[in-house]
Amino acid sequence: MPPTNRTDDRPLAGLRIVEISSFVASPLCGLTLCQLGAQVIRIDPLGGAADIDRWPLTATGESIYWTGLNRGKRSLALDLRSDSGRDIVQRLITAPGDGGGILVTNAGGRDWLSHETLSALRSDVITLELLGRHDGRPAVDYTVNAALGFPQITGPLEHSGVVNHVLPAWDVAAGLHAALAVTAAVHRRALTGTGSRIVLPLEDVALATAGALGYLTEVQVNGSARPATGNAVYGTYGTDFVTADGERFMVVALTSRHFRDLMAVTGTEQLVAAVESALGADFARETDRFEHRDVLTALFARWFRTHDADHVGRELGASSVLHERYRSFEQVVRSGDLDTNPLFAQLAQPRIGEYLAAAAPASYDGVHLRTGPAARLGGDGPDVLREVLALGDPEISALEKAGVLAI
Repeated sequence: MPPTNRTDDRPLAGLRIVEISSFVASPLCGLTLCQLGAQVIRIDPLGGAADIDRWPLTATGESIYWTGLNRGKRSLALDLRSDSGRDIVQRLITAPGDGGGILVTNAGGRDWLSHETLSALRSDVITLELLGRHDGRPAVDYTVNAALGFPQITGPLEHSGVVNHVLPAWDVAAGLHAALAVTAAVHRRALTGTGSRIVLPLEDVALATAGALGYLTEVQVNGSARPATGNAVYGTYGTDFVTADGERFMVVALTSRHFRDLMAVTGTEQLVAAVESALGADFARETDRFEHRDVLTALFARWFRTHDADHVGRELGASSVLHERYRSFEQVVRSGDLDTNPLFAQLAQPRIGEYLAAAAPASYDGVHLRTGPAARLGGDGPDVLREVLALGDPEISALEKAGVLAI
């Protein structure tokens, strides 16, 4: 069990995670664990991993991306090709203590970093390795997505090609699955004393999600795949509308009450009733609303295109209809919403500047759990080696002079 004599009351306080990673999924796992209270030590090769300069960048070339995903972590930069560097990594991962012995990485395939090697040094070690595909072949979010089917049904109906999603959804899901897997393994170790070798392929995260949401199951059961629906919500009534001043709203009527309110707001009760009768439909049923969505959208669209966005927003806001105006990232930031949301707080990030940074989305007893800024690459090396491995200054100095440790 993690130590109980601690002042930090965050859920994962007392855990120590060693992270060797790059890009999105693995660093997001570490960030999530860090926000929940774990001490996360990110180890990079000298000069940084492949994501050290990843976009977006500041005007001075600093990676906004890198600092965002590595907030609160401690940073070591080591020569991972040297025996001395690898020895330090192994010792940091397998150092004694109830909360240690945990590795998160997407840099698998290395014998010296394998679960078998590490478990010989600490029998209850927990290792989580993020893979691309389940057979070990490399893959990233966009290639996994391309092979799964989502780009085939994403985008405008009149578009004849595929459309990639901008959000790296599988990376995000994999990072969160990884954090959950680590906490589950820690719980099991506390109960049984046994470690865990966890393997999490990005491809399997995507396949499991597609299966759970029915995308794969309906092909197996019904013999056909889900069709493209553009901006219409599959299986219910929801779509986007353009206002008189060219703004756009997403409107969703999940329930009969939502649908009744949408008719009332748009003044289309009689028209919808006439169409319902003519079609022999029952718009109290979600299925009928979806199947006749094009006719319904044509009826509602007139009200939207004859009123400006402010009027539309007020009227929809006074109803139960689920809705939101489409906004750009710039509009979200400039709206002031971040300033009033307790999720966000001002963060002074060296090399980047001051900005509103998000905490962990879940609040605990009314409090969002936050981390400090991202460290400078390698900036915590001496302190970590002193605290975890009890190395003295002469040993640390020798590592620096030998080019094994960057300070």
